Amino acid sequence: MHSADICCSVMLTNLGAADPKQVLDAAQQLTHFGPGGREPDQQFALPAEIEAEFRDNPYLNSRRSLRMAREHLGTQGDGNHFLYVGISRNTGDTMLVTHHGSRGPGALLYKQGMKVAENFRKAISPETDPNNAWIPADSEEGQRYWAALQTIRNWTKQNHLCLHEAVVQQLGATAQQRYWNEHNFVFRDGEMYYHAKGATPLDPKFMPDITGPRIIPLNMAQPILIVEGPTTATNLGFAPHGAGRNLSRTGHKRSKLGQTKEEIFAEETQGIDARFFNQIDISELPSAYKNAAQVQQQIVDFDLATVIDEIRPYGCLMAGDWEQDAPWRKKKLAREAAKLAATAEGAADSQADASALVQE
Repeated sequence: MHSADICCSVMLTNLGAADPKQVLDAAQQLTHFGPGGREPDQQFALPAEIEAEFRDNPYLNSRRSLRMAREHLGTQGDGNHFLYVGISRNTGDTMLVTHHGSRGPGALLYKQGMKVAENFRKAISPETDPNNAWIPADSEEGQRYWAALQTIRNWTKQNHLCLHEAVVQQLGATAQQRYWNEHNFVFRDGEMYYHAKGATPLDPKFMPDITGPRIIPLNMAQPILIVEGPTTATNLGFAPHGAGRNLSRTGHKRSKLGQTKEEIFAEETQGIDARFFNQIDISELPSAYKNAAQVQQQIVDFDLATVIDEIRPYGCLMAGDWEQDAPWRKKKLAREAAKLAATAEGAADSQADASALVQE
């Protein structure tokens, strides 16, 4: 059992002496935020080996899942997902960091898995809350589901990789170093499963493809922490995910009443090149998140990891409030406007009829 947010993760590419503004400009042209996938002429090629894994697994081989695996490749979704460009404290090199999860394919896997888990719950433990349904790991269904999770992990890593490679190619740059890690996933050590929701794996046993240290983002105006460290009784082999939210999105927006979103945006992003792919979303600005300095101090106080570098912010691109201009919202507003116009026209006709009667 695990959360719905399968394989939310971060990837870093060291671009050496590349101009950070050029990196952010190129990335803004190449990435995709918001709902849905890419149009056919903008899609990245799905690697044959990943497609074969989808086709071979009953949790993943539906027509819809395969379609999303192609269309959603190279997309970043919405919410707190981002594309960040910064400068290494240690070397001065320009770094590109992306943050997103498994998009539609991961969401469909979770939905399929919950259906199977519910059948097991009813048979094994009907008194258990349906939200806590699980698939027995030693069952055939459990083994296939575990394999499906690994495929989604591979797909998500490729999702990051195709964006990073596209930026590198457009700039004519060289990727000097690249590494990634999940912070929402299920990890296995023998017969022990670790549900790491909001936890960054430190211990190499959790990451068979490890190529570098780990990445901990805080917020768009603060450095991204690069960490490493041993497994201890305190951390169980995991570092924190990041800063975490102070308030719900609605609660944060309510706390900012009295200021325009443009005023709040300007105030909280001074000194960085902050951008939204769509409309400004104040619920993703720095004040929505816990104090970054306190989080860093807690990492030290509780011996959760060792910070070995910081990627200091040049700028950041986030999804923003895509719902404001969403097609469904535009259609709804158009319907409401048409209804108001019809009501006004009817009222005008009634007034005209009344005037005619008075004249008669």
